[in-house]
Amino acid sequence: MSATSVPGPLEICVKASVTVPDKLGDCPFCQRVLLTLEEKNLPYDMKFVDLGNKPEWFLKLNAEGKVPVIKFEENWVSDSDVITQALEEKFPDPPLAIPPEKASVGSKIFSTFIGFLKSKDPGDGTEQALLDELSAFNDHIKENGPFINGEKVSAADLALGPKLYHLEIALGHYKNWLVPESLPYVKSYMKEIFSRDSFVNTRALPEDVVAGWRPKVMG
Repeated sequence: MSATSVPGPLEICVKASVTVPDKLGDCPFCQRVLLTLEEKNLPYDMKFVDLGNKPEWFLKLNAEGKVPVIKFEENWVSDSDVITQALEEKFPDPPLAIPPEKASVGSKIFSTFIGFLKSKDPGDGTEQALLDELSAFNDHIKENGPFINGEKVSAADLALGPKLYHLEIALGHYKNWLVPESLPYVKSYMKEIFSRDSFVNTRALPEDVVAGWRPKVMG
């Protein structure tokens, strides 16, 4: 039994699509929280926020103007780290917690992806830095997979999965770059995560991911 019963759907504010009205946008941190709700079979009600023109009602409940934000009882809580931890404590079944020694697996992939995506110099080492991180992750999944913590999906997968989705779409579009065949465990991991019902239900449209990264690439 869950530690807390859910009287109704949990209200959550998420980034709105910039390409299609009333659709989920391309925020990987929003998707991380939505994945957690999906994997824990918790009902939720999304409120779409146009981050380019934040509505007054949203700024009243969250002065920082950041997403995701979720309502627990009468309090609005922000930050995906804080939210997912709170969800684990309030709704421990099924458990998604991960041992501390595995919590940082793959944690540098996102920052090295951004470095490579923004790079204008093919010889600056940013591609190799990303490949090094992906190679280390490939080795971990080979030894410990199919998921970061073994047989069952965990909070670490729900944090990393959306970032790998952004990596695949953005690098494919802007760099014509794919995860190399020499990293088969990374590729199988991505396929496994991306095909989960929870992921399909919460993923951004590829065109939103492309649009979301455009300012960083063109800047």
